[in-house]
Amino acid sequence: MTRLGTIDRRWFERVATARLAGADQVLPRLSHAANHGRLWFAAAGVLAVAGGPTARRAARRGIGALALASLTTNTVAKYATRRPRPVADTVPLVRRLAKAPLTTSFPSGHSASAAAFAAGVALESTRYGALVAPLAAAVAFSRVYVGVHYPGDVLAGCALGMAAAAVTCYWWPPRPQPVHPLHTRAEAPALPEGEGLVVVVNGGSGQGVPGRLPAEDHLRLLLPKAEIVGLGADDDLGDLLDEAVARAEQLDRVLGVCGGDGTVNAAGERAARAGLALAVFPGGTFNHFALDAGVAAFEDTAYAVEHGEAIRVDLARVRDGSGRDVTAFVNTFSIGLYPDLVRMREGMQDRLGKWPAAAVALVRVLRTAAPLRLEVDGQQRSLWLLFAGNGHYHPEGLTPSHRPRLDEGLLDIRTVDAEPRFARTRLVVSALAGALRRSHVYRGERVRSIRLTGLDNVNSLAYDGETATAPDSLALDKAERALVVYSPARPQDEIAQRARTASAALAAGAAASRARPAT
Repeated sequence: MTRLGTIDRRWFERVATARLAGADQVLPRLSHAANHGRLWFAAAGVLAVAGGPTARRAARRGIGALALASLTTNTVAKYATRRPRPVADTVPLVRRLAKAPLTTSFPSGHSASAAAFAAGVALESTRYGALVAPLAAAVAFSRVYVGVHYPGDVLAGCALGMAAAAVTCYWWPPRPQPVHPLHTRAEAPALPEGEGLVVVVNGGSGQGVPGRLPAEDHLRLLLPKAEIVGLGADDDLGDLLDEAVARAEQLDRVLGVCGGDGTVNAAGERAARAGLALAVFPGGTFNHFALDAGVAAFEDTAYAVEHGEAIRVDLARVRDGSGRDVTAFVNTFSIGLYPDLVRMREGMQDRLGKWPAAAVALVRVLRTAAPLRLEVDGQQRSLWLLFAGNGHYHPEGLTPSHRPRLDEGLLDIRTVDAEPRFARTRLVVSALAGALRRSHVYRGERVRSIRLTGLDNVNSLAYDGETATAPDSLALDKAERALVVYSPARPQDEIAQRARTASAALAAGAAASRARPAT
């Protein structure tokens, strides 16, 4: 028996004979609840439903780390060591599990899963990680307390779980905190209670208020003097935005928009053309632009509007061969298989995580895809896809997620070549290995403009979740700092805590008044 083994058994005996008040009733049940990851799937569900975008990312990373840790523990580590379970004679019967585990002891799978989930959540949000960590520690300790693991098994499991969470960063780097120090601050009108603000609302889903208020009601609670215009079933979004722009020009020259990235892009293009400040209320599924602008919730935008806090943002432009405007985009533009790749990835990433979903989607799309033959700045190229970002996206590769700066004046161009031998196979292998950005078929560069010609076999182009017919030639460039977008300068956690508390109180009052019977 080794010295470490002796120490391990000695500490097991100490825990087995310890008497902790209330632990005999709680820890065995907690240990059982964590079987097969049930406890952590439930915790992820609570984060996804009750939290905002950060909580949902934290839940996805936690589950991804758990899956990796569980796979490594149960298929490799346990069979490599084959350490027997402890003899539980000294453990009181009241603590013992009804059904003893059949697998070997080292390392603890429950501890690995608990540590992986907690560490994965903490990588996206230290606040949510701090909430989950005590529960994870209790689950890990419970495995010794109920007599099914030695302390060394638990420590090794925790180390393996934290390593699994760290490995997820290789394929899916964590998103930084919403407030970016690289933003360029700008002057904008301060509108107390939203007076002088005209907001076009596309969709009726609420954001971040208990009871899930419809978006229009939520906005009226936050900014009672704003003019709220909802998009009806028979309304045209473009016409409604044009009317809102005309109305905003008569007031304080501020246009508001609530919707997804496509709606925000349509409003941003009009705001830039009319010289209006833009207030973005995140009302879509992913809200990529709003998150990059530092407005993760309605309360963030409302605070910035009332205090006149804003940033400068570039607007990317798409023009045809004669120089006429085709469209603009605030996030991304693409041709080739990228639109199908994104659509398929987003349909799976809540279940699989962003990188695994992207890899699976890439394999499926490439099976039937045909390469594009075109000229890029006069050079003949054969490409699977071309991606252009309005600013430098992180990370590199085909899963761009965020931008630290929105006014750097550059386009982020990413291409995947179809010309080299076995290009399709090399692309799939690189993507599955998480090494696409180092593959010879992948290129990334930052440019001020790019010209695409010979687009005869390109049927459509995609931008900010929308599609359009592609002309024979295109030019992409930037209107630098063309937009002024409201964004709070103060820490968002402080804003969210104060504003959401007020919103919740207002929402509760509104709900109570609706529920009160008439007299």
